[in-house]
Amino acid sequence: MEQEIHELILPILDEENTCLPLPINVVSKYWNIELSLAEAQETAKKYSGFDGSILIEGIESAERNGLSCKILRSSLSELKKIIDAGIPPIVILPGIPEITQHASIITGYNDEEKTILHYIQKGNQKGEQQEGAIPQEIFEKEWNEEGQLLIVLAPSEIISSITFENDSSDKSNRLCFNSERSNILNNSSESIEYLQKAIQIDPNNSTAFHLLGSIMNSQNLSDCIKNYEQCLEINNKSYLTFNGLGNFYLKTNEFEKAENSYTKAIEINPKRSAKIYKNRAFLREKKNKNSDAKDDLKSYLKYFPQASDRGIIEQAIREL
Repeated sequence: MEQEIHELILPILDEENTCLPLPINVVSKYWNIELSLAEAQETAKKYSGFDGSILIEGIESAERNGLSCKILRSSLSELKKIIDAGIPPIVILPGIPEITQHASIITGYNDEEKTILHYIQKGNQKGEQQEGAIPQEIFEKEWNEEGQLLIVLAPSEIISSITFENDSSDKSNRLCFNSERSNILNNSSESIEYLQKAIQIDPNNSTAFHLLGSIMNSQNLSDCIKNYEQCLEINNKSYLTFNGLGNFYLKTNEFEKAENSYTKAIEINPKRSAKIYKNRAFLREKKNKNSDAKDDLKSYLKYFPQASDRGIIEQAIREL
């Protein structure tokens, strides 16, 4: 018996820019919408020095060119429904190997093999689409770390024909994306305003609480703790939040709390960050847990073999 195929064929592109992230460009092209790279390059000038993509800039460019967008808290069943409606959804997943995030286009799924298919940036020599298959269980676990955020970009008539599970989360999530842009532009007061509005609209927006905690953490404000804890009440799989708590407690010399927070993050995803092991090793050495500290330093080098401080770390391992 032939297995049912749930797969979308997307154009092969490799043009991207800070203000024109590849997933937005590819999905727009899928709908026969050409986004201007020159325009994106001009907009990107105000973000000089920023190394990354600004999704909201790409989304707004797509909207100016006739597409509609929803930014939702979703589920695996809804993601499959969106694919079957002919829409390639964009999801937010953990970045590898460090703790940033990345946006990935989901091109299909295979229920028989229990895999989720995602778009790989470059095609093969024949210009055909290449895909990566992620076991469904791993995909769900990693997607949970980011609050199951999903971006639907499509013509308005197609979007309006679908009933979404958490349609009310759209406005709140968009405010989070606006907040991230303001934060990159060093406008923290505007960024905080966006997040407070996001929480007002949707008190269950874990992303908003996390981002608010992160801004306060960067300002060394202890109020970051209650925002991080609020995020974890809603999403106890938020790796970034446990890591943020660990970093704050490290700065305030609360070593026991810092170690516990880092350990919880590592339990969620042991491979997501190398630096977290180095931080925990420092704490463990302070507490005379030399054997554990040594193991953490080995893990740091395992996940970051090109570390610039490799020689220093190897010396520390020998001395512990």
